Amino acid sequence: MENQQNNKDAESQNTLGWEREVLEKLAMAAVTEQRTARRWSVFFKSLMFAYLLAIGFMALYPKFEKGMGKGGEKFTAVVDVLGVIAEDEPANAESIIEGLRNALKNEQTKGVILNINSPGGSPVQSAYIYTEIRRLKEKYPEIPIYAVVSDICASGGYYIAAAADKIYVNQSSMIGSIGVALNGFGFVNTMEKLGVDRRLLISGKHKGLLDPFSPVNSKETKHMQALLNEVHQDFINAVRVGRGDRLVETKEIFSGLVWTGAQGVKLGLADGFGSIGTVARDVIGTEKKRNFTPQERLLDKLASKLGASFGHALGTAVNGWSIQ
Repeated sequence: MENQQNNKDAESQNTLGWEREVLEKLAMAAVTEQRTARRWSVFFKSLMFAYLLAIGFMALYPKFEKGMGKGGEKFTAVVDVLGVIAEDEPANAESIIEGLRNALKNEQTKGVILNINSPGGSPVQSAYIYTEIRRLKEKYPEIPIYAVVSDICASGGYYIAAAADKIYVNQSSMIGSIGVALNGFGFVNTMEKLGVDRRLLISGKHKGLLDPFSPVNSKETKHMQALLNEVHQDFINAVRVGRGDRLVETKEIFSGLVWTGAQGVKLGLADGFGSIGTVARDVIGTEKKRNFTPQERLLDKLASKLGASFGHALGTAVNGWSIQ
């Protein structure tokens, strides 16, 4: 009997030990969860504070920027035209025009430099910028607008440059390409060799215009060539107006060829040699420069980064909880 009682006492102690162990684990888990919750609470509160701080800064920034333009030393305003000129690229008409307007209306702007390094792009976007530059030159006749070319200023890039008062290049820059191109591919013979039939349903006689899987249509080709010639002529007229008597019109000047900067100066495509620094210092007369190229809004950048950080943090938290 005594042995049985001892066995019961031992079993009871083992049971109590097991229950105590479970309770301790549950208590520790609750404490850990509370600590984690507090950490995330602090994190999200800090995140919200930073977000509100950024909104406040963006609200006050225009006033701060406006105040910078009053009093003080004159500077050279720089507006970048970098890369392909297209509506969905950084070098788009809306952005460049905004930069030019802001630069010219600033009281401390002594001159404007278009920093161009572009192979060209949309003739429409280029024409928008060209037209606006000429309008702004009439509105602010006392502020010169110069184009400074680094590596390349071709096609649409040169279209824009032609509106400037003067164009400065490096001897090795590539400049020109006054022409218009429309390219594509034809796969008719390839499809025949592969035994593939082209099945194109259209409503409108020429709705399949320039379809790469259909034979060339001479009438459509002629029509498109006429359109290209018209756009090319607009380009030529813009260059003639912008460059005036400085332009040496040879048989090849409007053929789409490009020239070095040194050749471009001889042909009247450019006026001289210089960089942003030398033009600002020696031509405009101030070494102080300020870039007016519109950047992605600070709030947009912050929202993007916060969104990425939040997603990463949330993913980490979820993974952590699942592991526990």
